[in-house]
Amino acid sequence: MTAPHFHTAGVGAGPANLSLAALFEAVAPDRIVLFEAQPGPAWHGGLLFPSVRMQTGWLKDLVSLVDPAHRMSFLSYLVRTRRVFTFLSAQYSEIPRLEYVRYLEWAAQQLADVHFGTRVHSVSFDNGFSLYSDGRLLTTSDHLVLGIGSCPRVPPCLADLDETRMVVADYLLSRLETLELDPDEPVAVAGGGQTGAECVLELQRRGFTDIRWFGRRPWFAPLDDSPSANEMYRPAYGEFLNRLPNELKRDLVTEQVLTSDGISASTLRALFQGNYEDLLRTGRAPITMLPGRRVTGGEPQGTGVQLSCSGPHGQEIHDVRFVVVAAGRVPSPLPFDEQLQEMVDTDVHGDVVVEPDYSVRWKGQDRHMIFAQNRARFIHGLPDANLSLLPTRSALIINSLFSREVFEVDDGCGTTVWA
Repeated sequence: MTAPHFHTAGVGAGPANLSLAALFEAVAPDRIVLFEAQPGPAWHGGLLFPSVRMQTGWLKDLVSLVDPAHRMSFLSYLVRTRRVFTFLSAQYSEIPRLEYVRYLEWAAQQLADVHFGTRVHSVSFDNGFSLYSDGRLLTTSDHLVLGIGSCPRVPPCLADLDETRMVVADYLLSRLETLELDPDEPVAVAGGGQTGAECVLELQRRGFTDIRWFGRRPWFAPLDDSPSANEMYRPAYGEFLNRLPNELKRDLVTEQVLTSDGISASTLRALFQGNYEDLLRTGRAPITMLPGRRVTGGEPQGTGVQLSCSGPHGQEIHDVRFVVVAAGRVPSPLPFDEQLQEMVDTDVHGDVVVEPDYSVRWKGQDRHMIFAQNRARFIHGLPDANLSLLPTRSALIINSLFSREVFEVDDGCGTTVWA
């Protein structure tokens, strides 16, 4: 079999690898190719509910933090699509998620070698990487970048429920179109983060009158978007974190989780205000908030589910018709074949070892590099799974690929001294 050869091949064409490809094409004489299983660019495409917003500012786009004059900046997108003045008049503090997806679609169209609807099932190595889809050789490359993202986590206690009783949040929209649910029957949302809150709002918008929202934390915690929290979303903090022992990094990242995984204040405000206004109109609030509850079981009962959870006063039982699971995400499986997998170093937690330049430690790294994006939360900190530093991460990867400072990543004006 023959296939085109590229300097670098990327598995996944989400925001992380689109950022890399955009900056790569602007500076490198070589070619980069991306393969994406989804039919088109997306950012949590199953969660494009009306009025949902991003949690990062629009200046944190694919390129601007390292190359503000790049043709694929968000501002360039607005000008080229002739919406810049309408956008400015709307005065968004956080842009619609749909707008961000449109931006990704526009950016992907500017790139030469991005292939959607093509899943990479296997990557092998023999003096270079070979990428396969269903046994068909797609391409070969000197270097490899993984941008495969994550997939929803389903707690084991709910995993055996069938699709008439449970849905993962990512598929809520499509499932609501096919299920015949009585809006007065009780439904549950399991997960107290941003995704859970957005699902609650969508159910309320569709007229459900008995929505029970379960969260593990003792309160439905807001995102910490304060200036001091944002200091941890800049290159200087990443440099500090990389000098620390790995277990200390894990402790710090765990403590900082609400700077990334909390609920936007605007989302919480909309939820509480909508609940109150329904109470005024009907005499009954449709949303019951149940913090401090850990869902421990889900058994089919009739056409619904009997949910068990541990709460402040011990075990509780809730009978509901349907459960929406918004319980976080886990890394997607690596597409390495068995031989390549054995050549990759892992840590005591079973995760691939990711270096400060986002390269993966493996036996062939002296000539053929593997990079991993959104794969090192407890090494590079919370920004690794966040959109805030996409361009700076891409710049560091490109600098490492070409063994020189192609992009200057300078964060020398900080006022917080970490160490």
